[in-house]
Amino acid sequence: MIYKNDQASLQGFLEDTSNLRTGHTPGVFFPETIAELSDLLKGAAAQQRRFTISGNGTGTTGGRIPLGDYVISMQKLDHIGELVQIADSKASLTVQAGALLDNVQKKAEQRGWFYPPDPTEKLCFIGSTIANNSSGARTFKYGPTRNHISRILVVLPQGDILNLSRGTCMADDNDIFKLTLPIAGDIVLQRPQYSMPNTSKHNAGYFSEKRMDLIDLFIGSEGTLGVIAEADLMLLPVPQSIISCLVHFKSLDALFSFVQQLKNTDKRSSPRAIEFFDKHALEFLSTQYPEIPPVSEGAIFIEQETTAESEEEDLDALFALIESCNGMSDASWIALDRDEQARMQEFRHSLPLLVMEWLRKQHESKISTDMAVPEGKIRELFDFYRDSCEEHGFIYIIFGHVGNEHLHLNILPRNHEEFLEGKRLYRRFIKMVLESGGTLSAEHGIGKLKSEYLVEMYHEAGVREMARVKRSFDPFLILNIGNLVPLAYLENESN
Repeated sequence: MIYKNDQASLQGFLEDTSNLRTGHTPGVFFPETIAELSDLLKGAAAQQRRFTISGNGTGTTGGRIPLGDYVISMQKLDHIGELVQIADSKASLTVQAGALLDNVQKKAEQRGWFYPPDPTEKLCFIGSTIANNSSGARTFKYGPTRNHISRILVVLPQGDILNLSRGTCMADDNDIFKLTLPIAGDIVLQRPQYSMPNTSKHNAGYFSEKRMDLIDLFIGSEGTLGVIAEADLMLLPVPQSIISCLVHFKSLDALFSFVQQLKNTDKRSSPRAIEFFDKHALEFLSTQYPEIPPVSEGAIFIEQETTAESEEEDLDALFALIESCNGMSDASWIALDRDEQARMQEFRHSLPLLVMEWLRKQHESKISTDMAVPEGKIRELFDFYRDSCEEHGFIYIIFGHVGNEHLHLNILPRNHEEFLEGKRLYRRFIKMVLESGGTLSAEHGIGKLKSEYLVEMYHEAGVREMARVKRSFDPFLILNIGNLVPLAYLENESN
């Protein structure tokens, strides 16, 4: 096993996109086999070592940044197996946790298959996307990562290797899981006793539902219960054809009416992605895309799967809907071939880069939301974000997954006073979203930056439930301490 403790090697593991700057570690381990990873954890309690599991640095919540603990890097565990076809419309691909999402998707596509989860950052590790239950634009049709995982191999904090296939370890009628492990012994665990928010996307705390599958407790647990080292991904056939479209609107009322009608279309012709850009986001993008009409109050990006036989009919229906909702048909951008669709993808992904470039000149961090609300409340969320920012005179952008009632607000402070004012406003956003039945985090997780807010969503009893679950698998507090479950709750939780 490789071990590094020189400062040049360590520095890269003290950073991600969260701008958390307090990271430090005595050293980084690079296991090259799952057995090495297991051996490393077996000795942790006796050696009084704690470990932070490191993805590829693309996270936004500081989860991979150690606060004094050792780091385990997953980058050497990057094998991608051979695709196995299970049925005409189903295939499986076994991958190790350090494989890049981009490489996984490319390998599947080269063989005529498709892995639906599509986080914006393609250079993330596939294991991190499972540990974080990542989602993205295509979640509107396909749901989050959880829906596409049939097996995981987890190395538990005491070194046990748990091979979990979906459907093989279910909670009983009393919500109890029972496991017997070679090292940890008998584990009897009740699922978390709290309710999940009524949103189509949610990634804040441990998953819980009646008679749930144990695999779903680990998916989205942010590496706090065990290290996901390997997984079987479920693939679908590559769609025959894709319609990509960017539609501008002069009126927000027309735009939100268009979104609602898109969502109400029949399943066959429903888009797989419905994304939103407000006028301020479009102003940022117009520095690179001058064709954006200056009168646009907002735009909707759509991806729709189709076939050669139905493409013309689907295009006609889409244009008819644009016209009926007073969309700016002449300014619409339609992409039917791969090259033009790649250019449209570049358009979508340019926004975060332009924002980061602007922020570097201000020397302040952005304040960003990742909240979602129940069905039918997206306009209320948008108006609250917009009106609050206008009231404070902030520079801001609003964009994201409008099809899933999930918008990202980025407040862009010009000075430290605005940053502090924005942080205070963030708590008002949390209050509004939670009172509506929404979630604190829809896709980016909790990590270290948002753990303080969990009690506002789950209350004291709910966070104690998470601490109980964490202690059941990690009694010596070995893994990812500081992520998701606040340390104070772990220290006060009795075995």
